Amino acid sequence: MDYISTTCVIAGGGPAGLMAGYLLARAGVDVTVLEKHKDFLRDFRGDTIHPSTLEIMHELGLLERFLNLPHSEIRHLTVEIGRQKFTVGDFARLSTRCKFLGLMPQWDFLDFLAHEARKFPHFRLLMQTEARDLLMSGKRMAGVLAKGPSGAVLVRAGLTIAADGRHSILRDKSRLPKKEIGAPFDVLWLKLPTQRGDPVDIVGRVMGGQFFVMLWRDAYWQCALGIPKGSFDEIRREGITGFRARLRSIAGFARDRVETVTGFDQVKLLTVAVDRLEQWARPGFLCIGDAAHAMSPVGGVGVNLAIQDAVAAANILGPVMRRGAPKLADLKKVQRRREWPTRVVQWAQVAAQNRIIAPTLRAARTPEPPLVLKLLQRYPALQRIPAQLVGVGVRPEHVRFETDMVHLGQPRLEIVPPPVVIPIHQHRR
Repeated sequence: MDYISTTCVIAGGGPAGLMAGYLLARAGVDVTVLEKHKDFLRDFRGDTIHPSTLEIMHELGLLERFLNLPHSEIRHLTVEIGRQKFTVGDFARLSTRCKFLGLMPQWDFLDFLAHEARKFPHFRLLMQTEARDLLMSGKRMAGVLAKGPSGAVLVRAGLTIAADGRHSILRDKSRLPKKEIGAPFDVLWLKLPTQRGDPVDIVGRVMGGQFFVMLWRDAYWQCALGIPKGSFDEIRREGITGFRARLRSIAGFARDRVETVTGFDQVKLLTVAVDRLEQWARPGFLCIGDAAHAMSPVGGVGVNLAIQDAVAAANILGPVMRRGAPKLADLKKVQRRREWPTRVVQWAQVAAQNRIIAPTLRAARTPEPPLVLKLLQRYPALQRIPAQLVGVGVRPEHVRFETDMVHLGQPRLEIVPPPVVIPIHQHRR
């Protein structure tokens, strides 16, 4: 078994985990991030880079280099209901530096962030290392037991942050109370090829009891087909021919490309869950991002909220961790800062799910466009409101904690004897 001592260990190398790791290391805090995969190359992850995230990249001095990476820029949110097209949001009306929504493969975003974080001597990223259990010393969490490429790894830390997603192992081990909100639909992710002349845009379409979203990814469209909750097995029983017929009826200009879907192995099920922890922290332990609140894909704001959580956590805990391990009261400040925006966004998502998506999926016809869409068309100035909610969010965070140049020494990586800690499930017994 390998033993590592660090000030903060973060489980999960997604947007929340890497952003929190970058910011804490930038502030002089010794950070170890654990990522269970060997790389970030996974399809069907959130690829949206919101204007608020681009604002954070500017505050960190990374924006110019970041925008040199291949990406597309979306300046309007549109939706098609039947044969009618509506502009829902206009990012040009935002007060942010970048007045667009960026589309970039998430692996490029994570690779960039990891590359920049490695420039800080207090940052280390362990790939192929999965946090499997929490460690406990007395009444306080004291790190994690992990599985690495060469065996077991014990990481002793003053703070453990769970950023390991909606299926968080550490959240489940912590037994923090969770509120299940639920969703009436699931999403099937798939790819369709792009062609010359395609719109470089986000395409949302509602027709004939179905809804379909297409995200331009240069070489292909990343597509999401909404289906009634738990209906994927029934769809598979219809066979791939029946599934392609579904796609053809909703794919619009891409209907002639659905033949490229030759089997269900090209289709990935996202079981939509909406929940949030009632309590985000225990002594020595904090959940952020999807580990604290699983979001609906409605609006595509999950990545934005996760990054906002990371910035708030670094702002609040960075100064504290320079002096020592944070107290539970410090960790609760992160929840107080971020819980209200989470509740507001989830309220809006659930309203959209229950009033628009669920009735659409139950019906066998194209719904009548809601009044709000007609108002947005008639009064374009109102399009700033949806753009603000999607692109910036509620209570956006800004980088507040500057780098302490005194702490830019050599990274601290200690091989230490086993600390006096035991797995939390053994502690309970």
